[in-house]
Amino acid sequence: MTTEAASTATRDRAEEHLRALVGRPDARLYDDQWAAIAALVVDRRRALVVQRTGWGKSAVYFVATLLLREQGSGPTVIISPLLALMRNQIAAAERAGIRAVTVNSTNVEQWDQLHAEIRDGQVDVLLVSPERLNNPGFRDEVLPRLAATCGLLVVDEAHCISDWGHDFRPDYRRIRTLLQDLPAGIPVLATTATANQRVTDDVSEQLASTERVSGEGGGSQLPGDSSRRAAGPAGRETLVLRGSLDRESLRLGVVRLTTAEQRLAWLADHLSEQPGSGIVYCLTVAATQEVADYLRSRGHAVAAYSGQTEQTERLALEQALIDGEVKALVATSALGMGFDASLGFVVNLGAPNSPVAYYQQVGRAGRGGDLPPEGASVVLLPAIEDRDIWAYFASLAFPREELVRETLAALAEEGRPLSTAALEPRVDLSRNRLETMLKVLDVDGAVRRVRGGWESTGRPWDYDAERYARVAAAREVEQRAMLDYLTSEECRMLYLRRQLDDPEVLADPGWRCGRCDNCGGLTLSAEVSTEAVSQAADRLARPGVPVEPRKLWPTGMAAIGIGLSGKINPPAEEGRAIARFTDLGHGPALRALFAAGAEDGPVPDGIARAMVGMLQDWRPEVDAIVVAESEQRPQLTADLAAGLSRFLQVPVVGRWAVVDPTVGPDRGATNSAQRVAAVQRRCALRLGEHASVDGARVLLVDDRTVTGWSMTLAAVALYDAGAAGVVPLVLATSG
Repeated sequence: MTTEAASTATRDRAEEHLRALVGRPDARLYDDQWAAIAALVVDRRRALVVQRTGWGKSAVYFVATLLLREQGSGPTVIISPLLALMRNQIAAAERAGIRAVTVNSTNVEQWDQLHAEIRDGQVDVLLVSPERLNNPGFRDEVLPRLAATCGLLVVDEAHCISDWGHDFRPDYRRIRTLLQDLPAGIPVLATTATANQRVTDDVSEQLASTERVSGEGGGSQLPGDSSRRAAGPAGRETLVLRGSLDRESLRLGVVRLTTAEQRLAWLADHLSEQPGSGIVYCLTVAATQEVADYLRSRGHAVAAYSGQTEQTERLALEQALIDGEVKALVATSALGMGFDASLGFVVNLGAPNSPVAYYQQVGRAGRGGDLPPEGASVVLLPAIEDRDIWAYFASLAFPREELVRETLAALAEEGRPLSTAALEPRVDLSRNRLETMLKVLDVDGAVRRVRGGWESTGRPWDYDAERYARVAAAREVEQRAMLDYLTSEECRMLYLRRQLDDPEVLADPGWRCGRCDNCGGLTLSAEVSTEAVSQAADRLARPGVPVEPRKLWPTGMAAIGIGLSGKINPPAEEGRAIARFTDLGHGPALRALFAAGAEDGPVPDGIARAMVGMLQDWRPEVDAIVVAESEQRPQLTADLAAGLSRFLQVPVVGRWAVVDPTVGPDRGATNSAQRVAAVQRRCALRLGEHASVDGARVLLVDDRTVTGWSMTLAAVALYDAGAAGVVPLVLATSG
């Protein structure tokens, strides 16, 4: 058989598999789908596919899997961060006769059985979450066997590999090691819908530079292949297939409203007008709960969804959305629906921090065929405070060099593995940031994750400050581009495609989608009813969120010379704050009050009224007040305590006083054990002359709470002084 005839026969067989996969007798492969499949199956190459959501990237790797399995290749390994997508992919694979299984954090009890089935050749596709790659047992025992026996490696959401990707994840850096361990000739497919040219170049170069090559050449040139190729220093070029990122089913628009209550009112008035079911994206967990609660009060069938939602509830909510049992899920970016979802709209209440991230979120809509003729609607309701939230997330970037060095020194000094919990008290980082940093150091070779925790490798390590600065600068550029999108008068889809370096619009800058609000294809009313605004204002103005007490001391306190462990007995009672800093109602006023550079002064009238409203609802039964002393806002805290004393008719009997001002007020704020140590040195209980709290219920007053440890230690001191109860009250809480 000639080469051309063999290629034709392979394509015919590929399209037979495609028809079984999608359940349509008329299904045909796109040319770029076939180009990718041919590169993987015929030439055994590495390929990067950058195509829009819904284009059919999963069809490429499933069809390639079937062809490779028919040739006797081992199973396909798919690395994907989206558990919902995994479940949908498994169902789709089974329709085509593919035996697919997944190994992730939700099915631990099945791991041993699945590993046995993989060894026995019963599995065609293994889907793995990236977090598994850094698990010591999986990395040392399972991963080498997979690398040696797999027939195809697929990296989904491949932009996560790149520092420049909008959703870079340290666990994805482990993929580089897996790529290096693959035998020569094992094809690799990387896929993403959200990569600009910089990310595309980075990922394709990483694929090429990790490829083992036996012999010369890199496979045959595909007829008519005009795609870009990236040459790596170690081997063959990576085939890069970039297609149009236009989403023909989406109609994009922006509604600019002044206040949070107007934005909530718009949702209440216009949510039912949106086609089908969809997603209302929020920037914070607190906002999802607040918005969902309000919309339910207005008669809308919605539910909140975030990374804090329990796994079983997540599954039920995702299915309810797919089945149209709810009008919308009010969600953070933790919600990533699979390709089987057919959603009629996406509304963003608050703008993501980059056009690329926004393009990914709106891509959740308009995927299926069950849409009205005009397509899915995509609405952005931006707010001025979005930038404050962006700044907060930016503050969680890679830690300063001295904190990294402290961590490496602590591991080297210990000389044995330390768990993250045991290491946490020794470094002034939150557990999440510490864990993320350790993953990066692991891939860089400075530490190694082993059973029992992390250990030092003793290898030299350089802090790449220049790279971190470049990434931070790139993030700032992305944020400015997102702000420009809000006010742009040009085609919305053109703007997003240009941000993604879509080659079609770069070649044709005069292109217009004809569907967005700027093109005249979508008309969005900014009108909101007086009733809806009033009800939203009432809901947002309602002050009072619980301040949950700390109930357990941080682990590992003995390592820093503090003899506190186990339960806090007794703990403080549940307290109250007017609002969280991230809340839509009182959040902006509280953020302004505590903003860097804000002048100290008495409690502002609006916040004082909110405090009175909260107290009238809450009615705490207390006998005395103790106020936490503040060096930064002494007038604010003194006025707050005096006002509470007058309103509640109870005396101020003491202070949680600053006794060592050399310990900064925010010392250890990102790490529980370090925070406890700092507060113990900084503060002590000081009661007034002849004052006593013996048998009293004490209202413990502070301006704000971030970690909760200052209030916890103050409560312990009050209990030691004989208090019968301690009730915290603050203006604001961070969480």
